[in-house]
Amino acid sequence: MSATMSGSGSAPCRFAHYFIICGIDNETGLEPDALAALYQWLEADRQGKDPEALAAGENFDQSPLKRTFKSKVLAHYPENIECSPFDQDAVNMLCMPKGLSFRTQRDSRTPQFHSFLITREDGSRTYGFVHTFYEEVTSPQICSAMQTLLQMHQAEHNTSAHNCPSSSSSSSSSMDSLASSLDEVESPSSSSLSQGGRRSCGCSGEGYDSVRDTLYVSKAMCLITPMPFMHACKRFLSQIHLAVTSHQPPPLPLESYVYNILYEVPLPPPGRSLKFHGVYEPILCQRPGVGELPLADFPLGEAFRLLGVENLVQLFTCVLLEMQILLYSQDYQRLMVVAEGITTLLFPFQWQHVYVPILPASLLHFLDAPVPYLMGLQSKEGTDRSKLELPQEANLCFVDVDNHCIELPEDFPQFPNKTEFIKELSEVLLSFGLSPAGGNTSPGPAISTQSSTLEKELKSTSLRELVDDKRNGNLGGEALDMLELLQGNPTLERLQALAKRTGVKVARLEALAAGQKAVGDEGVGGRSPVEEEELRNAKLNVQLREVFAARFATMFADYESFVIQNSPDLESWLTNREQMHNFDKASFLSDQPEPYLPFLSHFIETQMFATFIDNKIMSQWEEKEPLLRVFDGRIEKARLYNVRAPSLRSSVYQKCTFLKESAQAIEQRLRKIDHTAIHPHLLDMKIGQGKYQQGFFPKLQADVLASGPTNKWSNRTCSTQRRVDRHRQQNEHLVLDNDLKEKYMQEARNLGKNLRQPKLSDLSPAVIAQTNWKFVEGLLKECKMKTKRMLVEKMGREAVELGHGEANITGLEENTLIASLCDLLERIWSHGLLVKQGKSALWSHLLHYQAREEKNELLSESPVSNGQERRKSESSVGLPALRVSVIQDMRHIQNMGEIKTDVGRARAWIRLSLEKKLLSQHLKQLLSNQALTKKLYKRYAFLRCEEEKEQFLFHLLSLNAVDYFCFTSVFTTIMIPYRAVIIPIKKLSNAMTTSNPWLCVSGELGDSGTLQITKNVLEMTFDRQNLGKLTTVQLGHDNSGLLAKWLVDCVMVRNEITGHTYKFPCGRWLGKGVDDGSLERVLIGEFVVPCNDDEGGRGAKTPPLQRSPSQIRRISITSLTGRGNKPTTVQIQESIGEAVNNIIKHYHKPEKERGSLTVLLCGEGGLVWALEQFFQHGFRSARIFQKNVFVWDFYERVVAFMDNADQIGDLQEIPEPLGLNCESFCRYVNAINNMPRNIGKDGKFQLLVCLGARDRLLPQWLPLLAECPVITRMYEENALLRDKLTVSSLVGVLETLNDFPITLETSFTKSVEL
Repeated sequence: MSATMSGSGSAPCRFAHYFIICGIDNETGLEPDALAALYQWLEADRQGKDPEALAAGENFDQSPLKRTFKSKVLAHYPENIECSPFDQDAVNMLCMPKGLSFRTQRDSRTPQFHSFLITREDGSRTYGFVHTFYEEVTSPQICSAMQTLLQMHQAEHNTSAHNCPSSSSSSSSSMDSLASSLDEVESPSSSSLSQGGRRSCGCSGEGYDSVRDTLYVSKAMCLITPMPFMHACKRFLSQIHLAVTSHQPPPLPLESYVYNILYEVPLPPPGRSLKFHGVYEPILCQRPGVGELPLADFPLGEAFRLLGVENLVQLFTCVLLEMQILLYSQDYQRLMVVAEGITTLLFPFQWQHVYVPILPASLLHFLDAPVPYLMGLQSKEGTDRSKLELPQEANLCFVDVDNHCIELPEDFPQFPNKTEFIKELSEVLLSFGLSPAGGNTSPGPAISTQSSTLEKELKSTSLRELVDDKRNGNLGGEALDMLELLQGNPTLERLQALAKRTGVKVARLEALAAGQKAVGDEGVGGRSPVEEEELRNAKLNVQLREVFAARFATMFADYESFVIQNSPDLESWLTNREQMHNFDKASFLSDQPEPYLPFLSHFIETQMFATFIDNKIMSQWEEKEPLLRVFDGRIEKARLYNVRAPSLRSSVYQKCTFLKESAQAIEQRLRKIDHTAIHPHLLDMKIGQGKYQQGFFPKLQADVLASGPTNKWSNRTCSTQRRVDRHRQQNEHLVLDNDLKEKYMQEARNLGKNLRQPKLSDLSPAVIAQTNWKFVEGLLKECKMKTKRMLVEKMGREAVELGHGEANITGLEENTLIASLCDLLERIWSHGLLVKQGKSALWSHLLHYQAREEKNELLSESPVSNGQERRKSESSVGLPALRVSVIQDMRHIQNMGEIKTDVGRARAWIRLSLEKKLLSQHLKQLLSNQALTKKLYKRYAFLRCEEEKEQFLFHLLSLNAVDYFCFTSVFTTIMIPYRAVIIPIKKLSNAMTTSNPWLCVSGELGDSGTLQITKNVLEMTFDRQNLGKLTTVQLGHDNSGLLAKWLVDCVMVRNEITGHTYKFPCGRWLGKGVDDGSLERVLIGEFVVPCNDDEGGRGAKTPPLQRSPSQIRRISITSLTGRGNKPTTVQIQESIGEAVNNIIKHYHKPEKERGSLTVLLCGEGGLVWALEQFFQHGFRSARIFQKNVFVWDFYERVVAFMDNADQIGDLQEIPEPLGLNCESFCRYVNAINNMPRNIGKDGKFQLLVCLGARDRLLPQWLPLLAECPVITRMYEENALLRDKLTVSSLVGVLETLNDFPITLETSFTKSVEL
């Protein structure tokens, strides 16, 4: 049943708040646009010129018909509303962002429609819908002023034309293309005249003669509404305009219709539809119910048509990751459609930063904002993108809407299941007859081939099924147009009716009409094509949004399990908000499928995700935020239907299941109208005022429109309505009752939240300075939070390596944090920037610094002393000190051919400085050149705020407390110079050797190959592709000459770019007939922590990694005379368990984070070391002719015994598996003995253990050794090897390694023939 409703009374429940007319003020006449002048002032300031020196006069370069003149708000009704105060400047600026524009009768004067929004300080929004049309200028003063201006312009043009015939009318200033956006976009008819464009501004085609020509000026009608009912407002305004231009006066005075929409049409309640009346036909609108996606009336299909699916999904990903987004188009409405469309798709999240879909030219300095933003900039026809120089581009997503192309930031993670996601969206678009590639007919130029081939596949199946599906009301684009044409034709309709009566069928038309279902009650007699189009748009909108919402419902189905709620009440939560973790990020990520991680690890760091989790936590004390309520409802429903796959980590794509249901809800509301508003009616007006004059908008009677009717019933309706509507606005914040809560709430919210919308009405330099001060404070706070987070996460991980607790950071997360630090530094360096070369503000500053330093270097003809300290050598012996300088590190980066862009070079330089623990020091050095900083930056820039800059450098200095390998691990293919030094033990006078030494360095990414070392030089440098973290060094010599024995203390190797130094302890002899007779040894590396004397990093150091067994241990265990405390049986068993445990843990880490297995096998506390202790236990220690006996000797005797027994035939009686074990053990020992390398007896033991672990033979060999009769001669009675229980438990422990694929470095296994 249809009820009649009144919307009079208080404003919050009214459909529209204001009706506004903007245009030319005949009293003040032609005034140059003050905002354009302000913009020129700001632009001059930006370029460091004296703004006052700008010519104060007119801009004679442009034809007056193309210049901007000041528009004014001519009238607005009502005067003011308490809940939504009228902001005259903002409304005027956004209704006519380019000011007034003039046309003559030769130009096209098609009316234009665009929308805008104003975000208030609390984040709530009001929407504006504007219909701009052209009205004849009747004032003779304005006509003659225009003619005078034109004559001045032509005179100016003629004098300058011969000086530079081809010069552009604009100077070459970096942001001129922005300035030109003040100009009116040339209309289709005038563009042909002015294609000679800049050269012939004064051509006769553009002239104006007040006698011969008619002059027209733009005028705008605007409705301000609390909710974005775009289609309804557009239809209302176009009907009003039609009434003004029609030959017949409208049925009622215009006041009646304006009064009706302002005071008598209510907002439809949630889940209901409303019909109200325009001048000529009724208008419908509907509002989603409580459990549905919130209202979004901007046509999403249009956004997809403009950009194509592929580009739109990429843009959507950028918005989710809170990058800076700049939309660029000639058409304001396109900017609004894309901006509103993309923010609508974020459900259940909300954009938390600066949001200005239409950026007036006077606000261009806002592109300086060092925070994420989503802004729309109007382009001028023919403006080249390359001329558009923006303050910061390192993290910018630039969207050229008109050319269907998009420029993405570097290092950009893809949206999970992107291909399947695009496919599903394409199916929805095709079902409505739209091309997934975008564009009107042909795909836009910037769409990848992937989506066009996808379209071909889908077209054949989906389109056929869906277009033929009568229930869907879907038709292909052409068919729909044809049907609308035919249905609107009265002659054809009469023919069709006649044909029906006589039984003749119009087959083609009936087939078409069957595709469009009969609408509403049979008695209503069909819908207008416009209404049908609106319904189609609404259904397409909701289906596309459902596909996006379903992705989030799948990805975050279990998000509640990871929300940390540990506050007893709201107040204590708000008080401690800053210090608390609200979401268990590490556990959440570990629960996600591997392919999702690059995207999710970035996304959960965003402000929109943090706000979403905050809202979730606050919902235990307060009413749920509306978007959250709908989203939680979705997840609950999915659980009931058990849509989610049982395996949590599945990355299988799940399609949206709500498509039909959501479209039906909208269709039902629009088919059966719930409410009808009061019809427009005659008002109590003065007779004779506002007389109808065709083509001219009349002056409305203000006293009639000043206030609405007052009756108790309508007020009561309104208060009920207001209760229902308390959460109307998507972006409204939860209202907290006292000041304390408000204060903490504001702080708990985003840094830039109070800067979401620049204040349009006050643009004085003081306000701009205040805004920038807020930015400076925000950047400093963000730096503090980011560095603290990086420290806490990293130290948490190191605590785990020391055995405390569980690790809560992954390499992926670390990479995300470092990437976000790079982004923050770029934003800091681009704040208040005056001069920039390339896309990266930081790299641009470094290049300027480098140029100055190198110039000084040439002048002084001495090495750069500035900042060129030498770092103390990392170990007291061996390596010469490394030069430390900003320039040196820049040169390393510049020599890397792999990096092609400035943004990439800046990021590499940050990573390198961070790895070297020099980031703070380098930036301090860079900023110490104050003359350069003053030249490059405005006074208000962050880098020129002394105190904040000092604090910022201090926060960065704290990062020196931990070790990062963020450069080494990312740039894996670059060539790196290494320096190696061999340090002999001098006190034994065997520092010299006559033999020829060689070296081979291995790391996680490869090895150096064998390097010959010049005799007695003991130091060398070599270039190799990045070896990663270094793990082992093979050291040996050829045993030639008289002094062939060599006692080596250690080998030091340094990466000359990062300065990372590794020590490889040896402490053993190399030579025949000494120690174990080894001529080569494999040494295990340990990372040397640099001992900086600067203030950072003292007292908090990274724990050392595992390393080679120390020489003392070697001597005490291997040579049997060691007097050290021998380990007990319990200690030995524990150490084996520990070693095996470490290897198992290694395999449970993600592959990229495992580190070196070699260290776990052969380092101190490794498997070889633990087993050696086991075999040493109870080993008979008598010297035989003063020679050491080694475990390897025992192995050789076991092999000899077995060979002997085999010849006699004893082995035949041994059970088969044991026989096989004997065979494999003998084969391995013989292979190691027969290899050409001379690695000594301890080296052979190490190799056998490693090969046995790799080939899963260790547990089989142990019982064999324990059973062999040789054991009685070589081991005491109490030896562990002779204890059957111990041996069987050890076999059990070693068998656990069989589940893992152990791989060995080639430095171990080369030349072993198995």
